[in-house]
Amino acid sequence: MPQPFELPAFYVPYPARLNPHLERARAHTREWARGMEMLEGSGIWTEADLDAHDYALLCAYTHPDASGPELDLVTDWYVWVFFFDDHFLDIFKRSQDMAGAKAYLDRLPAFMPVDLGAEGSELPEPTNQVEAGLADLWARTVPTMSEDFRRRFHESTRHLLEESLWELSNINAGRVANPIEYIEMRRKVGGAPWSANLIEHAANAELPAGVAAERPLRVLRDCFADGVHLRNDLFSYQREIEEEGELSNAVLVLERFLDLAPQEAAERVNDLLTSRLHQFEHTALTEVEPLLDRHRLDPAERMAVFAYVKGLQDWQSGGHEWHLRSSRYMNGADAAARRVGALGGPTGLGTSAATILGSLAATFPQRARSFTHAPHRDTSDVRRPQIPMPFPTTLSPHLDAARAHNLAWAREVGMLEPEPGYPVPGGLWNAVKLTDYDFALCAAGIHPDAAPEELDLTTDWLTWGTYGDDYYPIVFGRGSDMAAARIATDRLRLFMPLDAGPVPPPLTTLERSLADLWQRSAVPMAPEARRTFRQAIEDMCESWLWEVANQKQNRVPDPVDYIEMRRSTFGSDLTMALSRIGRGDALAPEVYRSRPVRAMELAAQDFACLLNDVFSYRKEIEFEGEVHNAVLVVQNFLDCGQQQAMDVVGDLMAARMAEFQRVSELQLPALFEEFGLEQEARDALLGYVQELRDWMAGILTWHEGCRRYREETLRRDFPLVPDQRDAPEAAGVPAALSPTAGTARPWHTPTGLGTAAARLPLRAR
Repeated sequence: MPQPFELPAFYVPYPARLNPHLERARAHTREWARGMEMLEGSGIWTEADLDAHDYALLCAYTHPDASGPELDLVTDWYVWVFFFDDHFLDIFKRSQDMAGAKAYLDRLPAFMPVDLGAEGSELPEPTNQVEAGLADLWARTVPTMSEDFRRRFHESTRHLLEESLWELSNINAGRVANPIEYIEMRRKVGGAPWSANLIEHAANAELPAGVAAERPLRVLRDCFADGVHLRNDLFSYQREIEEEGELSNAVLVLERFLDLAPQEAAERVNDLLTSRLHQFEHTALTEVEPLLDRHRLDPAERMAVFAYVKGLQDWQSGGHEWHLRSSRYMNGADAAARRVGALGGPTGLGTSAATILGSLAATFPQRARSFTHAPHRDTSDVRRPQIPMPFPTTLSPHLDAARAHNLAWAREVGMLEPEPGYPVPGGLWNAVKLTDYDFALCAAGIHPDAAPEELDLTTDWLTWGTYGDDYYPIVFGRGSDMAAARIATDRLRLFMPLDAGPVPPPLTTLERSLADLWQRSAVPMAPEARRTFRQAIEDMCESWLWEVANQKQNRVPDPVDYIEMRRSTFGSDLTMALSRIGRGDALAPEVYRSRPVRAMELAAQDFACLLNDVFSYRKEIEFEGEVHNAVLVVQNFLDCGQQQAMDVVGDLMAARMAEFQRVSELQLPALFEEFGLEQEARDALLGYVQELRDWMAGILTWHEGCRRYREETLRRDFPLVPDQRDAPEAAGVPAALSPTAGTARPWHTPTGLGTAAARLPLRAR
């Protein structure tokens, strides 16, 4: 069968290395699989199938430094997970038996106890090869690891198993996911987060519990996962799409979403794979060490983190090498090419390193584009796409009162006056600006049924979040380091005590206003709700630091990292947390954590974030010189024009809205039954769906009704935006080499030799 496309030129910056215990692992895992009855007689594999797939070669490449016994164990895990994949396909995907699939998957967590000494933790009797293999492997793996690792490994394994239902539901519906949904779900069903946990075990590099969930390590894991899965999608397209009838493949997703031929879609998937690997490197080099310093990890803990990062890197290179040789995939390799000795590849020891320079050169333009954006480009001709909004907006009858309250509150906490040391004469905001921004209109749309004091509180939170988002780039975006921004952000936690007790004297407007809002919000909350609410605020504040770091580097973000961080910079979880608080205990936490509810929330969040980027595109790109806008991110990634990028963002908005409607209308009834929800809980969940509808509709109404993004407001607030006719290119100077490239300079502030002293009062606070 002819290949549907030629494999693209991959970014492979590190040479693959082969574990010397390969032959031992091949022999061991063959016997293990036979003992688990996975071979002849299983109806899934024969010994010849197992030998051709050569999972021992995969593990020898991806874990080059593992000991012999450790390589045996890891190889058995991969034999098990691939057997599960083929077993599930044969029994449930081909027959599209959703009920049987769910019953099959519901039994598997019992074979993965987290608390090994708990009373009644005896395992059930296995009834098939997958259960027997899982029971054996869990007992051989987790006793030497901490409970924190066992919990994380249990979760990633459970996701790997259970999200197969997502693939099956798409097959049943004949549905191809949208790109954002696909990346998120592929991480779970594809198993790479599970592989990252195995790296901790194989490399003797268990992550310290205090940092395992922090952004840098989370991003490294997610970049690793996306790299593994996107690469696999390119190699497995023919098998999955043409032979098995699958619909979960990134090439197919981009074919449908961008209306591309398979070859061009494959090239775009490879571009995304490259971007994720660039993000991995960027995070490893710029974010990991500051994280270790901030948490004061000891030398042994630091070595574990570095070994883990190296393990993720080894896996990428080794996984690519294996894909080039396995009979499971479209790679053009014959039997001779797949024969690999213990010390060398088919073309000699170390020859994979010869491709590194070519790989770097081929992907350099994509990397360079991310750091050479010329600010203040003319955007006046870019038209907004049509915005789908199937839900009406209902405004609170307390809107006018909330407007009056918000103006008085902002004046009281100091938002309308200049602060000492602030780098812009006149301060960040004034009464005219705040009136134009009209946050009460947004609050009145997203919480139409709120009591007057609740509407005031929501309005003030929206005001505080936007003030901080405007404040950070101007105050911290110009300095030479991140120390001041980090200190200011860490101090904000002091004004959100979990016991709602006293706080220190505030030093800034952000601190003063946060202290007031926290007391008004947290005192009525239950302790767990208070903790969740504070986490949402902390995530938003941390995302401002991420924006400042990119601003300093003039770096247009990677598209996946941008979408995921945009939810925080927009304050989505903060405003959604406000909605949840009024629902008390009607819904259990596991309902909120369920796949349909999280999918519904994330779809709503992405719609709102992209909506904001569409409306703020001119303000951010032309007037502020920003690098954080989805239209710019898409333009940079696709290397296309502004209008095409704007249209793609419009399509993403429409896709996320369609997904929200599909989940809320079609999947929630099944969720009611799955959790056995009583009528009160059902009503509470349906009420939450309505609140999300109000949230999206109200945000659109605010963007259309406020004056924050109108041209007359932009001309007033940014009077000194440079004319593009005077940009460096006009004088023959490349934009990337301009001394102002990538800066979002606060207007009316001094520039030139010696003017750095003008900022000293701010730094001394």
